[in-house]
Amino acid sequence: MQESFLAPHHDGSPLYVPQQSPSLGEELVIRVRVPAVWGRPGRVFVRSLRDGEAHYDEARGPAAGNDDGAWSWWDARVTAVNPTLRYRFLLELPGGDGPVHRWLGAVGISTTDPADRDDFRIDCRPAPPGWAQDAVVYQVFPDRFGRSADGPPPDAAPRDLPEWAVGCAWYEPVRPHGGLTPRQVYGGTLDGVRERLDHLADLGASVLYLTPFFPARSNHRYDATTFDVVDPLLGGDGALVRLVEAAHDRGIAVIGDLTVNHTGDGHDWFLKALADPTCAEVDFYYVSDDGTEYASWLGVPSLPKLDWSSAELRRRFVEGPDSVVARWLLPPFGLDGWRIDVANMTGRHGPEDHSREVAALIRGTMDAVRPGLMLLAESTGDATEDLAGRAWDGGMTYSPFTRPLWQWLSRGAGATADINFFGTPVRGVPRIGGRDLIATHTALASGFSWRVRTQTMTALNTHDTARAASVMVAGGPAVGLALAFFLPGLPTLFAGDEFGLSGVNGEDSRTPLPWGTADGASGSLRAHLRSLAALRAASPALRQGSVRWLAADADAVVLLREHEEECVLLVAARADYDGVRVPSGLLPGNWDDAEPIGLRLPGGGVVAGADGIVFSGQGPGAQAWRLPGTGPGGRDR
Repeated sequence: MQESFLAPHHDGSPLYVPQQSPSLGEELVIRVRVPAVWGRPGRVFVRSLRDGEAHYDEARGPAAGNDDGAWSWWDARVTAVNPTLRYRFLLELPGGDGPVHRWLGAVGISTTDPADRDDFRIDCRPAPPGWAQDAVVYQVFPDRFGRSADGPPPDAAPRDLPEWAVGCAWYEPVRPHGGLTPRQVYGGTLDGVRERLDHLADLGASVLYLTPFFPARSNHRYDATTFDVVDPLLGGDGALVRLVEAAHDRGIAVIGDLTVNHTGDGHDWFLKALADPTCAEVDFYYVSDDGTEYASWLGVPSLPKLDWSSAELRRRFVEGPDSVVARWLLPPFGLDGWRIDVANMTGRHGPEDHSREVAALIRGTMDAVRPGLMLLAESTGDATEDLAGRAWDGGMTYSPFTRPLWQWLSRGAGATADINFFGTPVRGVPRIGGRDLIATHTALASGFSWRVRTQTMTALNTHDTARAASVMVAGGPAVGLALAFFLPGLPTLFAGDEFGLSGVNGEDSRTPLPWGTADGASGSLRAHLRSLAALRAASPALRQGSVRWLAADADAVVLLREHEEECVLLVAARADYDGVRVPSGLLPGNWDDAEPIGLRLPGGGVVAGADGIVFSGQGPGAQAWRLPGTGPGGRDR
């Protein structure tokens, strides 16, 4: 069955589309790669959409130096007529009774006409800044990360708290359920984060992502009472300025977390809306005429939903240099971007849908006041359509990576019965095999443009989910981290991953970090993280290379990242494996040139034969090798 991976390939990466950020009207080269076992194509076409109508450009076949006997490269010149260029390939291949035709789209090879929704995509827009393209993200929930040096000792609870808050000693257990859960305050501050920035740098993190820092009536702060100041509990405005300056001194960018779908019910705007039905703020929300009812996020009354049909709301929140969006990106704060909370629900309410308008306004303001910033959208389900277009750089989404990874590495539905599987009404996290892992990842990542795919988080868990350590088999999180760093995307750590923390739901996962009490196991995990980050930083293949899956069985998967300078191969396994074979035609070059890469994980062995490479090893574990680079070569570009 492994031969099914030996198919024509294209993924939109720079190896196949050298111009990643074309301008409207620009002609660009688009390539496809065809394995020799499929026969030499008679003709190859790129079928694109121009103003909604199909257009075909014939590709040029391989020339000297561009056909190594195993693969041939074909390229076409295609003009980007619309802001998003959608395209697929039509291959004319030799058959027994004459030519046969196959389509190649983002979801793979098809013998029947595919839907346009399954086309590859290229967005005509400026490239993300270099720091964003190569980022490793570290997420911090400020109240639980660390107290400042002048704060109370760990065995004491913070004092002088607002009425809603209940102070807790640093190592007091987190309540995962109940009325006390959002009220527990442990006293972490932004100065506490600043004082531990060397920890982030040591792990190889290059982007610090802060969950909300605005005043609120909960420890998570997604129920903001104002967007005008930093919560005094976190140190106030000055603490944010100090943190961003110190992070920038270390080469670490900082992005904030902004909720544009709702506010808290204690927000200045909402209180005015309820008090005065004639005020401008009443149009910011979906409030009944008598002021007794209002729409809220998922029916939670403390989170009233914003009505984006209001021009005044747009002006104050997202339009221009005086807006909330712009204020925190400019001096003295200088944030480097935003993660937008529940972006998939923003502007959507019944028949209304202002989602794309709001996204475009946020992007436009950011580009106007300070170009070159990061803008990520939370979209918890299939984010293909939400992340399409020119607004979002990428997203925090669970469907392409986190969810199938949990299933592949799961301890089983019975053993994880207490885990909330992303809201699915099933008991526990059901297991899937390696082929289903690949199929799910491919189906849900293929709809992204390559640019969006590489700017979308690959996270094992976040502040809204159970911890991977509570979901996965022993040793599974380390394997998951290897996949997070080897696959296209933004490797994303939630503070505490490096300590192996556990948690059965999002609230339980927000455990205060165990500074000074880590054991040898977590030390090994941190060393593993450091080595992965260093490997990625030094590897053009892992940062920019195309990706091909080469083999899979129930317990092991094999992937390859390809770049003109180098290729990197990874075998990842959840259990012991034997006889996982990669046919020789799938590999770039000769296996004799492969150099092993140490991963600080249980490894295994490899046997090279005339018909392919056979891997075996221990699991959970992983093996990796570096191979010579690949590409069209020899062509006059």
